[in-house]
Amino acid sequence: MNETKKIQIAAADPSALGLFGLAMVTFVASSQKLGWSTGVSGIIPWAIFLGASAQLFACINDSKHENTFGTTAFGAFAMFWYSVAATWLITTGFFGEALQSSFDPRQLGFAFIGYLIFSVFMTIGAMETNKVLFIIFVLIDGLFIGLSFSTFGIMKHEMHLFAGICELGVALFGFYGSAASVLNKHFGKVFLPVGKPFGIFK
Repeated sequence: MNETKKIQIAAADPSALGLFGLAMVTFVASSQKLGWSTGVSGIIPWAIFLGASAQLFACINDSKHENTFGTTAFGAFAMFWYSVAATWLITTGFFGEALQSSFDPRQLGFAFIGYLIFSVFMTIGAMETNKVLFIIFVLIDGLFIGLSFSTFGIMKHEMHLFAGICELGVALFGFYGSAASVLNKHFGKVFLPVGKPFGIFK
């Protein structure tokens, strides 16, 4: 009988790259919502390569770590940014006038509500991960609340601004979380604290 041995290969934590991708795309996108830049054409590359592809990479590698939370979070937001980039390409006429003219922003609003639902239950999960990640998800909740309201024309200007503020917060805490993931592992000690889990559900 042949004895089968499971060889465990040490692998790097992909969350640092995933958080950096999230931080970069929200940093660029928030500049438009806050009126520091205009249009969406310059955001599309960052949405595809950082917001989507970097998080997809983190998703795939988190699955190898058997990390269901990280796999789901990074995977869902990777697909979000692929979808948003495609939506912006439609609205700018990249796929032709027929698709551009038939675009209904209310459908995007329903997508934002769907992601708000997702983000809320992921926020609960983040409570037992660390406090930086929990803050990021709370800010993502605020972002989707703002986007949902503004897309449906409810307090459009105010909620769009609120979404931009939350998105900038996601970027700043995302940068911090990415830095903590890299430096804490690199130095083998807590160089940048991320806060202990709340310990409510576990």
